[in-house]
Amino acid sequence: MIHIALYEPEIPPNTGNIMRLCANTGLSLHLIHPLGFQLDEKRLRRAGMDYRDMAPVTEYENFESFSEAMAGKRILALTTKASTNYADAAFQDEDILLFGPETRGLPDSLLDTLPADCKLRIPMLPDSRSLNLSNTVAIVAYETLRQHNFNDLR
Repeated sequence: MIHIALYEPEIPPNTGNIMRLCANTGLSLHLIHPLGFQLDEKRLRRAGMDYRDMAPVTEYENFESFSEAMAGKRILALTTKASTNYADAAFQDEDILLFGPETRGLPDSLLDTLPADCKLRIPMLPDSRSLNLSNTVAIVAYETLRQHNFNDLR
């Protein structure tokens, strides 16, 4: 199973959309605190269309506790600072796809702990800043699923 990890997400509708994606694909969702919202927030429920109960969601107090729980699994960070195209990555079962907060992305201090080949980017025009978080997660999640023949999806 591929894991989707959101590091300090800030915008409830994005997280709700990602919960819905996970519920419909069988991917697990990991939320790393602090969150910029409460999980019972109305905007989150509306975006997630009440999929919260269908998506396996695990919360972590901070990145350290997440790292301890996920020890031994490969972390692939999505960042505009990477040079490797996500479509060139060979995704493995149990990989963790790590995404940063909407307004600032993953911190350099975290990115510096990862090997260069574990930092991925989605191609964009040169002057583009970033894509929406839930769109980015969907793009990369479906590439991982495609590489695994869409598992049990029909």
